[in-house]
Amino acid sequence: MTRRTPNRLQLSRRELLAASATIAGGIVLSGCARAPDSSATGQADIGTVEAARPHTGRTVTTTLTAQPGILDLGGTRASTLAYGTDLPGPLIRADVGDELAITLVNRLTRPTSLHCHGIALRNDMDGATPATPNVEPGRDFTYRFSVPHPGTYWAHPHTGVDADTGLYLPLIVDDPAEPGDYDAEWIVVLDDWTDGIGKTPEQIWLDLSGEGSGAHDDMPGMGAMPTMEGVGTSTLLGGDAGDVNYPYYLINGRIPAAPTVFTAKPGQRIRLRIINAGSDTAFRVALTGHAMTVTHTDGYPVVPAEVDAVLLGMGERYDAIVTAGDGVFALVAMPEGKNGVARALLSTGAGSGPDAGYQPPEMAGRVGTAAMFVATEAASFPAGAPDTALTAELTGSMMTYDWSINGVTFPDAQPMTVQQGQRVSLTFRNSTTMWHPMHLHGHTFQIVRPDGSLGPRKDTAIVLPKQTVSTTFVADNPGVWMMHCHNTYHQEAGMMTSVDYAT
Repeated sequence: MTRRTPNRLQLSRRELLAASATIAGGIVLSGCARAPDSSATGQADIGTVEAARPHTGRTVTTTLTAQPGILDLGGTRASTLAYGTDLPGPLIRADVGDELAITLVNRLTRPTSLHCHGIALRNDMDGATPATPNVEPGRDFTYRFSVPHPGTYWAHPHTGVDADTGLYLPLIVDDPAEPGDYDAEWIVVLDDWTDGIGKTPEQIWLDLSGEGSGAHDDMPGMGAMPTMEGVGTSTLLGGDAGDVNYPYYLINGRIPAAPTVFTAKPGQRIRLRIINAGSDTAFRVALTGHAMTVTHTDGYPVVPAEVDAVLLGMGERYDAIVTAGDGVFALVAMPEGKNGVARALLSTGAGSGPDAGYQPPEMAGRVGTAAMFVATEAASFPAGAPDTALTAELTGSMMTYDWSINGVTFPDAQPMTVQQGQRVSLTFRNSTTMWHPMHLHGHTFQIVRPDGSLGPRKDTAIVLPKQTVSTTFVADNPGVWMMHCHNTYHQEAGMMTSVDYAT
């Protein structure tokens, strides 16, 4: 038997509680890709770590089929790759300690994978090579792992530039012991969209890398210039906002002219789970007429802090509570430093929303960034000196489009090495003139402020141009873990390395 959860991005608190009754289920592998070779990736003791994690004895089973399809974005149809007919793909939901068994069926003409972003899962199920082999065309593979921590997560491929298609979905892990001081939940997935509307991601990549039809023969890498029309600068991002201006910006798969509508009652407390699934765009998000109380960063609780808007780089997630007013209000995601807007509507009474290009005054108010928040005491790492120190210098330039870490592009980058149980100091030093959202697989790190105090727990952090972000984490999840910029095109250019556990 299988736990089934409503495939919707808005749920009442009653429905959330009802959905927590998980029923055990099993999975049968059929036509599967080969299993990961743990001996080749130094993961001999991942089974020991997995066994020590909480286990409910319940299994949540899901089958995803990656295939070409046509998605309706709200009257605009896009030919793309997706996990079915909906965007985002189907919601996966589990409780802490549940086992997930996600079967990925590859009906594409190229290899694919599924990376569950932010979850401290077992390394051989990470969905990124070499820890997990890609799934070849016509093959299936079941990712099977327990979920040790609650939070707002998401999933996407870790192959080429396929993350800039419709292959993504939200993944929520609930804590049954959490008080849940809210009446309803609204999952808000942000995206920048081009596939099937403008250039394909592959065309964009060729232009950016200097190999496409838009490239200038005498200026390598400057094929990006036509793509960058409409991309400006952002004070919050420290300069250039990105590399790509997109035809559309979406909330929950809809263009601003055809927004999704979340219905609630005036006075209800609504938990927003905001996910940036974009490939090249930071979003500033605000709800007209409402303040937001941020409660979680990348799945981990923070001391609640009230803001008017939040800024999310690619891969980041923020949870916030709003108390619904009476009327119809626009939830707006402004692509930072770019032309356009994404929006959805909160409806609690009579009225109609503003026009599609409306920007709430809250956008110019208190904008929440990672620097503002502090992890709760329970979510913080214990105090202590680091056992080892790692530095990831972010290198490269727009001119040659050779984004790298420590001056070497992946896969030639030298892995960083840690040992099981070490407390690690990890410093991101950005030597470039572009901002980078840096993501570490399989772990969360805690921001260390310049005065030595600890900030929020995160797995993805914005590193501004010519700035340094210091973090700390505990090496408690053995394996070979990717660390990379979550700009899809910077990652493809080579801004990636790995953190390897010494054996």
